[in-house]
Amino acid sequence: MLVYIHIPYCDSKCHYCSFNTYVDKFDTREAYMHALYKQLSFELERFGATNQSIETLFIGGGTPSTVSPELYQPIFELLKPYLEKNAEITTEANPNSATKEWLGGMFKLGVNRVSFGVQSFNATKLKALNRAHNPQQAKDAILHAEALGYKHISLDLIYNYQDDSKALLSYDIETAFTLPIDHISAYELTIENGTKFSATPEVRQEDENLAFFVTQEIEKRGFKAYEISNFGSYQSRHNKGYWEIKDYIGAGAGAVGFLKDKRFYPTTGIENYIENPLHITEEILTCDELLTEKIFLGLRSNIGIEKTALSPSMQQRAAFLCEEKKLNASDTHYYNDDFFLSDELALYILG
Repeated sequence: MLVYIHIPYCDSKCHYCSFNTYVDKFDTREAYMHALYKQLSFELERFGATNQSIETLFIGGGTPSTVSPELYQPIFELLKPYLEKNAEITTEANPNSATKEWLGGMFKLGVNRVSFGVQSFNATKLKALNRAHNPQQAKDAILHAEALGYKHISLDLIYNYQDDSKALLSYDIETAFTLPIDHISAYELTIENGTKFSATPEVRQEDENLAFFVTQEIEKRGFKAYEISNFGSYQSRHNKGYWEIKDYIGAGAGAVGFLKDKRFYPTTGIENYIENPLHITEEILTCDELLTEKIFLGLRSNIGIEKTALSPSMQQRAAFLCEEKKLNASDTHYYNDDFFLSDELALYILG
């Protein structure tokens, strides 16, 4: 079982961000963390959590580094009995708010992995994306995390912004590899409704060659892709748990949880969530919907697809793709080596 905690506060709203985040409700943080505690207590019972049954904990957002470690402490005390001894405990962080003190406080609570929202080491690009940090702050934050003893450090990059070039992206990747990281997430800029960039969609480049270029540049430096956007000498257990369709608690305003064949959606508004963190709507997924997810997620990652999950006709189509060298097969699974073809392969298998 996995746990995801959503922190909806941000110092600034990035122009590409469509997540449930707020830049003007910091006075609600203490009440929000109390509401999180209440929902987590309920979910641990609903999910049948037992001693050491939580494999991974991921604190995302938003910007988790806008909330002090002291406010996280009761939640860590609540979850501690349920965490595996070697649980992967990740927090996202932004370089401007992830001070040495904040990182130290989270490390003392038990966080052993930190993922920094860097996006670029180019100051002009950071400003255009409305990021709140500069390149030096990103470098300093990562070095501080290493010095404090964090076992695993990741950073995010974004590409296919309008001014991106191979030279700029090479610089971003080269700079990343001068730092003590073991993971990179490289995301293609997408234009989502309701974001600042939705009014100027031309800021996104339509250059698929840059996607291939970014992948090649990261992989040739030793970080193998284990999913279409994720690379590392270390592979995030939390990420892989999602792609394996494991059960996960989703706590917080706008989070999503999953148990067997149900999705759970807590309310999105901060004030409404604080007032009633147990107001959670449910969605029941059909067997076909779950299978479709398994196929798409399995082919865009190194998880693969279990052969026995497929119908005979789907297995026939998958076998044909193996004959055509589009898929690989083990005794139990089908695997895809070219994640850029994952959607086309999934649609073919589904028929």
